[in-house]
Amino acid sequence: MLIAIGILLHHPSKTLGLPSLLIFIGVGLLFGNGELNFVYDDLALTSFIGSLALNVIVFVGGLNTSKASIQVAYKEGGVLSTIGVLFTTFIFGGLLYYITDFNILTCLLFAAVVSSTDAAAVFSILESKKLKLKESTDTILEFESATNDPVALLLVAILTEMLVNTNQQVSGLSIGIELVQQILVGLGAGYLIGWCCVWLLNKIKLEEYGLIPVFILACFFIAAYGSDMLGGNILVSSYVAGVFIGNELKRGREVSKHFFNSLSWLAQALMFIILGLQFFPKELFADMWSAIIPAIALIFIARPLAVFLSYLPFRKVSFKKKFFISAIGLKGATPIVFALIPASAGVAGSQEMVHMVFFIVLISVVLQGWAIEPLSNKLGLVDK
Repeated sequence: MLIAIGILLHHPSKTLGLPSLLIFIGVGLLFGNGELNFVYDDLALTSFIGSLALNVIVFVGGLNTSKASIQVAYKEGGVLSTIGVLFTTFIFGGLLYYITDFNILTCLLFAAVVSSTDAAAVFSILESKKLKLKESTDTILEFESATNDPVALLLVAILTEMLVNTNQQVSGLSIGIELVQQILVGLGAGYLIGWCCVWLLNKIKLEEYGLIPVFILACFFIAAYGSDMLGGNILVSSYVAGVFIGNELKRGREVSKHFFNSLSWLAQALMFIILGLQFFPKELFADMWSAIIPAIALIFIARPLAVFLSYLPFRKVSFKKKFFISAIGLKGATPIVFALIPASAGVAGSQEMVHMVFFIVLISVVLQGWAIEPLSNKLGLVDK
C-alpha cells in the first residue's frame, strides 16, 4: 500500500522538482510513527533490507553502464571513488571533532558514513533534468557515485568494529590488506559470475525470453553473496557483474533492461519507505538543528577540498569541471543505510548520528540537487 501511494505521488512530485527519495521517505514517516496505530521499529531488519536494496541498485547501475563511459571515466572517477572517499573521511572527521561532542573515532565513523555520493540520487536527478554535460562531467559523476560505496562501506565496518571492540587493536597495515582483499575478491567474483552468466545465456539460447532476466537475477545473487562469503566486497562484485552482463549479453537485452529498471525502482521505493518507517518524527526533529553546521562543513569545505586534492594528478582538467564536481556531491539513501550499521551494532551515539545523517542527506538532496542545472549553466558545462 505504501509503495502504491509513493508511486501515485511520484508524478506530481516531479512536477514540483522534488526527488523521489523525499516522497517515499515522507510516506514512511507519515505512516510509521504510531499516529495510525502502526509502529515499526527494527534497526536490524531495516539495515538488512536497506543493504539488499542498495546491492540491487548498484547492480542495475552496472547493467546500464557502457564500456565506453568506463573508458572515459575510470581514471578520474576511480581516484574520486577511492582516494576521494578517504580524503573526505579524514577532512570531515577532523571538522566534526571540533563541531560535535563525539570522540575522534566516532567522528571518523560519521565522516565515513557520509563520504560517498549516492548512485540512485545522481542517476535520477541527471535523468529527470535530461542533462548532458561537457568534458564528460556527468559520466564521471555517475561513475564515481556507482563505485565509491565499497571503500566507504569498508571504512564504516572497520570503524564500527573498533568502537564495539575497544580492546582490539587494528593496524593500518591490516586495514590496507583487508581493503585490497575486498576489492580484488569482489572484482574476481563479479567478473567470473558475469562471464559464466553471459556464456551460458549465449550458449543455451533460452526460447522463453522471460526466463533471461530471472536467470540474470539469480546470477546477481550468486556473484554478490558468493563474493561476500569469500571475503570480497559485495558492492564491487555487484557492480562488476552488472557491467559485464550489461555489455556482453546478446539476447534478451531489452526485456532484461526493462525488468531490472523496474526492480531498481522497487528497491529504491522499498528502501526509502522502510527508512521513513524507522524514524520517529519527534526524536528525529530533536536532532535537526545539530545537523545544519556539519552539513554546511561537508558541502562547502570537506567535499571541495577532497575533490581538488584528488584532482592534483590531473593537471589538464579545467577548473570549472573540478569546481562543479566538488559542488555536486549528492547524498541519498546510501549514507542512511550505512549509518544503520553502527546503530544496529549498538555504538554509543549512533542513534543521534542516524538522525543527523538523515538531515545532512535532506539538505544535500535539496541544495545540491537544485544546484545541478543552474550551476552547470553558469559554468558553461551544458552540452546543448
